[in-house]
Amino acid sequence: MDKLELKALGKINLGLDVLGRRENGYHDVRMIMQTIHLYDRVEIKKTRSPHIHVETNLYYLPVNEDNLVYRAAKLMKDEFQIKEGVRIVLQKFIPVAAGMAGGSSDAAAALVGINRLFKLGLSEKDLMDRAVNIGADVPYCVMRGTALAEGIGEKLTRITPVPDCFVLIGKPGINVSTKAAYESLQLDKITTHPDIDGMIKDIECGNLLAMTEKMGNVFEPGIIGKYPVIGEIKELMEAHGALKAMMSGSGPTVFGIFDDRKKMEAAAAALRESRLAKTVFATEVTKAGGRTNDK
Repeated sequence: MDKLELKALGKINLGLDVLGRRENGYHDVRMIMQTIHLYDRVEIKKTRSPHIHVETNLYYLPVNEDNLVYRAAKLMKDEFQIKEGVRIVLQKFIPVAAGMAGGSSDAAAALVGINRLFKLGLSEKDLMDRAVNIGADVPYCVMRGTALAEGIGEKLTRITPVPDCFVLIGKPGINVSTKAAYESLQLDKITTHPDIDGMIKDIECGNLLAMTEKMGNVFEPGIIGKYPVIGEIKELMEAHGALKAMMSGSGPTVFGIFDDRKKMEAAAAALRESRLAKTVFATEVTKAGGRTNDK
């Protein structure tokens, strides 16, 4: 096998709580992560030249070591002394800088793909142990599915899959830096925290409505204060039948959880018509785990 193509799935945060700040600047978090059926395509091909060559359909993305996919490939090549090179072609569909882990998922796909292509025999845990060196979200993107993330996001516990539901994605035409979002977060002024443990119990019981009632994201108040359009997208989704609409990660993407496909599609049409969101996707949660042959 000289070539393979993988799907790098996007994620949403069903719940996001920040517990404190470490001396090194990182933050301790508790999050419920969920993959959705929106993905980038990652094609990896062996080459005779020893170099790593990255291509993408977005002209403004870096194709050198500033790209997480390049770093993932270099990590594997260096550790396992792989003499051949790789050509990696990224087709991006997950919005960039959107709080949906698109770059992290691409890097995870590169780790999984190179493991398979060069028959390295690494387990999921082996890949996750290496993934944390690339970025805090990358181990989760190897695992996928429904998971509790703790620590800086690298301590992962797989939990019961979230009940079947439909997800509407709306990204306004703005970008929010994760670094800036954390820097502007005033931990002592957070008065409402999502009930992460309660959400896990609701997921285990298959109670989607109860889960959505406990959802929350501590970044929302500060980010919506700066970018009111995020709040407007949330309101529109909920007015059109979302059980809950919330910002994913540090934003600016908003997602709405629906228990009915037709309601979601009607909300998607209304969101497109409103022009509040530059990018709109109607999709669903995916139960796919992170098995190395399941990309």
